[in-house]
Amino acid sequence: MSSRFKFGLVGKNISYSFSSTYFKEKFQKLGLKTHRYDNFDIPEIEEFPFILYQRKDDFQGFSVTIPYKQSIIKYLDDVKGDALKIGAVNTIKVTEENQLIGYNTDAYGFQKSIEPLLEKHHKRALILGTGGASKAVAFALEKLDIDFKFVSRNISEDNLLYSILSEQIIEEHTVIINCTPVGTYPNIENSPNIPYEFITGKHLLFDLIYNPLETKFLQEGKKRGAIIKNGLEMLELQAEKSWEIWNS
Repeated sequence: MSSRFKFGLVGKNISYSFSSTYFKEKFQKLGLKTHRYDNFDIPEIEEFPFILYQRKDDFQGFSVTIPYKQSIIKYLDDVKGDALKIGAVNTIKVTEENQLIGYNTDAYGFQKSIEPLLEKHHKRALILGTGGASKAVAFALEKLDIDFKFVSRNISEDNLLYSILSEQIIEEHTVIINCTPVGTYPNIENSPNIPYEFITGKHLLFDLIYNPLETKFLQEGKKRGAIIKNGLEMLELQAEKSWEIWNS
């Protein structure tokens, strides 16, 4: 076990964070009395180096969340494995030499969480959002051999616009994954702007949000007989994978 004992979550508006509670409970169960996990809620990614200069030698690792999974990469010494291919980092290991190594455990957590729900007709997916989390989801879908399209508010050759989502598009894409923060507590009345009336019992709706446990997006799917799942199990799986990386 490393002599280092400090961990933290880097993000913006993260007072609701799952990670802090999860790891504090974990440290308690494991009897790790000196271990600490703090939220580093920063308005701009440029403040990240200042966190490190507060006793860099004590840090063993960081989790990274919205909106910094891509912009944090420029501060790292190396990026490994899936994170390199995905282009987004949600886990940082601080080595004994104070090197910052980036990893991605989101793709692993998402794949393990959605895989048991997939049926033969789940061949095409819509990924709502284009941030770091959506890139990890896309990576996992490729491994699962599911074709996908990103949906965004901005025009790009790789994206569909929300405004053009038709009955045919929804019918053809029976997996829909919300990778945006729309619908997160406290704004629980909000939901991604898709034509829910075309959702059927053949659809699978997955929301990366876990607070609330059933977002309006998921409620709309449930009403129409779709399989639904929130992001809690994905978070637990990726957190455990991060813990493994920090202690390897």
